[in-house]
Amino acid sequence: FLCALSQPRAGCALVFQAPCPSQSPLPRSDVMFVVGREQQKVFAHRCVLACRCQAFRGMLGQAPAGSQDSSSSVPPQGPFILGNVQPEVFLAVIEFLYTNSVTLNSHIALEVLTSSVEYGLQDLCKLCVKFIKDTLSVEQVCEALQAAVTYGQADLQQHCLAFIEGCTAAVVRTQGFRELSDVVLARVLRSDRLAVDELDLVQAVREWAHVSSAVLERPVPEVAALPVRELRLPLLTPNELVTLESSNQQDLLIPVENIAAAWRAHALRKGSGVPSRLCRPRRGTRPRDHHRHLEPHAK
Repeated sequence: FLCALSQPRAGCALVFQAPCPSQSPLPRSDVMFVVGREQQKVFAHRCVLACRCQAFRGMLGQAPAGSQDSSSSVPPQGPFILGNVQPEVFLAVIEFLYTNSVTLNSHIALEVLTSSVEYGLQDLCKLCVKFIKDTLSVEQVCEALQAAVTYGQADLQQHCLAFIEGCTAAVVRTQGFRELSDVVLARVLRSDRLAVDELDLVQAVREWAHVSSAVLERPVPEVAALPVRELRLPLLTPNELVTLESSNQQDLLIPVENIAAAWRAHALRKGSGVPSRLCRPRRGTRPRDHHRHLEPHAK
C-alpha cells in the first residue's frame, strides 16, 4: 500500500496518516511514541506497525510498564517511551514501515541499520547497507566496519575492508580507527593489502591502545594483546627495532618475546620461528634490504 507522510515545521509532531481512496476524513492515529532525549512525539497507526513488524506487534500488544491496564484485553494507547533512539532514526524506521522506502543521510545511516536489526526489518537493513556502501568515507569506514561485524553483515565487512586497504594511511589517523574493538582491529591487521608501512602501523596501533586503555581502564598490554599479534615486526630494520624497543619500555605495548623473534629473524637471516604471515610485506610496506631473506620463508 501507499501512504502520505506529512512534513511539519521544526518542533512539530510528525503525524503519519494513510490516504483513503474516498473523500471521507482520514482516520486519526491511535498510538504515540515519545522518542529520544528531545521527547519528540511521533504518532502512527497501530495496524500498520503491527502488520509490518513483529517487534512492534509485540510492543503494541502489551501495556507500558506500570500501567494499571496491563491485564486488560484493550491494547494500550501509550505513550511508548523510546529514550535511547534519536527521533530522526526512529522516523526513518516509521517511514520504511509506511512506504517500504527510507530517506537516509550519512549522520543516521548506521543507527538506522542498528534499528533495522533490532526490529528484525531485513529489507530496511539491505537498504541501509546499500546506502552505507555507496557513501562510504575515510572518516566513517571504521565505524561502518565495526557495525558490519557486530551485526553479521559479511558483504559490508568485505566492502569496508577493501576501502580501508585502498587508503590505509588516511584511515589509521581517524577517530573511528581509534574506536575499533580489538577483535575488529586484529581482523584489519591480518590483511596483506594495507597501504601503509609497518612502522606507521605500529605507531597507529600504539595510539589506538592508549585510547582503549583509557576508555576501558585496563593496562595497555592487556587491551592490545590481540591486535599486537598481527604486527609484522620482522619487516623492520635493526635500527627501527632499537627505536621500537626504546618506545616499548614506556608502555609495554609489545611483548618482549615478539621483539626477540624479530631480532632472531635478523640474526638467522630468515623468518625461522616466526609465523609466515608476519614475514610477508604488505602492499604499502617500504622495501628494506633484509626483506629478500624473509620472502622465501613467506612463500
